[in-house]
Amino acid sequence: MTSTPVPSTHAPDSERRSEQFVSHVLELCENNRTKSDLRSGLGLPVERCNRMHRYLVRRLPEAQHRDARRAHYGVAALIAARPPRAREADAERAATADSQPSLEWRARPNLGASLAAGVNAGLIRPGTAESHLHLFSRQSSDALHQRLPALTRHLLGGGINVDWAVLLEDLTWWNRDRDTRATRWMDAYYRALDERADADETPDNPTDETNSPKENH
Repeated sequence: MTSTPVPSTHAPDSERRSEQFVSHVLELCENNRTKSDLRSGLGLPVERCNRMHRYLVRRLPEAQHRDARRAHYGVAALIAARPPRAREADAERAATADSQPSLEWRARPNLGASLAAGVNAGLIRPGTAESHLHLFSRQSSDALHQRLPALTRHLLGGGINVDWAVLLEDLTWWNRDRDTRATRWMDAYYRALDERADADETPDNPTDETNSPKENH
C-alpha cells in the first residue's frame, strides 16, 4: 500500500523541539496506563485534560501561548490513540531508523500529503479529501482539533503515515498563519496525488467511510 515518506529519527532536523516532543510522547506510550491517560484528552481543550498534565507540563515552556499548548496536548492524544497497525509501523520504523534516508524539514509530509497518500491507496475518495482541505482552510485550530481524531485514525488504520512533528508545528501556528499553512496542505495534496486517482473522481458520496465534513464555525 502506498504511504507517505517517513523521515529517519536520526535526521538533521531531529533536534527540532517538535521532534523531541513527539519522541518523548512515543516513549510515554510504551506504558499502557500512561497511553490511556494521554488518550483521554482526545479532541478536548487543555482545561479538560486533567489526566495529561502530569506527563506534559514539564516538557513545555511556561510562557507558551494557548494555541501552542493545545497543539502539544492534541498531538500527544492523537499519538496515544493510534490503532495497533500504526503502533507496529512506528516500531518498525524506529528499528530501521539508521538505514532510512532523511528528509529536509520542508520536504516532510504534512496532512495534505497524507490525505493524497490515502486517496492514492484507495482509502479516501478524492472529493472527500478535497472537502476536508477546503473546510480546514476556513476553520480555526479549535475546530481542527475536533475533526482530526477521526481523520487520523482512518488514515493510520489504512497504513498511511502522519508526520506528528509537522502536524504539531502546523497546529501551533494555525490561527496566526492559517492561509499559508492551509495553502501548503493543498499544494502538498495536489503534488502527491496520483493523476489516475484525480482523473477517476466521480461526484462525492456523502456516506463515504470518512464522513463528508460539515462546516463548524
